[in-house]
Amino acid sequence: MRVSDLFIYPLKSARAIALPAADIDAYGLPGDRRAMITDPQGHFITQRELPDLARIEVRPEAGAFRLLMQGKPEISVPPPRPESRMDVSVWKSTVSAAVADAGSNRQLSEWLGREVRLVFFDGQAQRTANAEWAGEGTPVSFTDGYQILVTTTGSLQALNDDLAAHGEGRVGMERFRPNIVIDTDEAWPEDRWAAIEIAGIRFDLVKPCSRCIMTTQDQLTGSREVANPMPAMGRIRMSADRRVPGPLFGWNVTPRGSGRIMIGDTVKIIAERPEGWALKVRARG
Repeated sequence: MRVSDLFIYPLKSARAIALPAADIDAYGLPGDRRAMITDPQGHFITQRELPDLARIEVRPEAGAFRLLMQGKPEISVPPPRPESRMDVSVWKSTVSAAVADAGSNRQLSEWLGREVRLVFFDGQAQRTANAEWAGEGTPVSFTDGYQILVTTTGSLQALNDDLAAHGEGRVGMERFRPNIVIDTDEAWPEDRWAAIEIAGIRFDLVKPCSRCIMTTQDQLTGSREVANPMPAMGRIRMSADRRVPGPLFGWNVTPRGSGRIMIGDTVKIIAERPEGWALKVRARG
């Protein structure tokens, strides 16, 4: 098995950036989900509420954070002042974040048709993953909950096979917004992986990822008038474990070391979960 793709999402819920290689640190992939859109009260906003976020392209640059959207003048966001801060919420977490300048926020609000704030996870920001799953003191940025999301090509193929069998089209891996994609022949082997090793770095698979309406949206346009993977996940990937309800695709991963990985690196299984993950059995007939 080998790494087939690597992605970061500098702005939470905006477009991905594909990478040939990536450093790994305690937060996961540097630059991933280090910026976020919130409402004026600091509550995070994603494609779930604002599908147009899928249209935003990000180009991180030295001394600026460039945002582009088709048909709009680009926004070149200067580094925020560390003292310009607000408390923001990501699910149950509250984080002290640096706030972009007023001009950038005004222009971004015009793009999106509502008042928003652009905030950054800087050196003063602190947040940790759920210790029940990831262990004590594992840091995260503005991700939904954990450092890295891993998916496999074999599992996507199985999902698309079910979609095709029901005449429901097919979807690409971009719908699931992974960080690390692993090329596998087998479907769902990740359910049995407790830990893997890539380029000498241990990655613990700590919790399966339950999926939401974002998987039904085109990741370039935000449109929901496209093939929908939810019916297939409902048929073949519904969790039977109350701790993680709903349809599952991919695993949340916590790195246990640092280094650099690249496309083509070998993936080694170093610890297994023989029982896999409990799924609901779909009634026949």
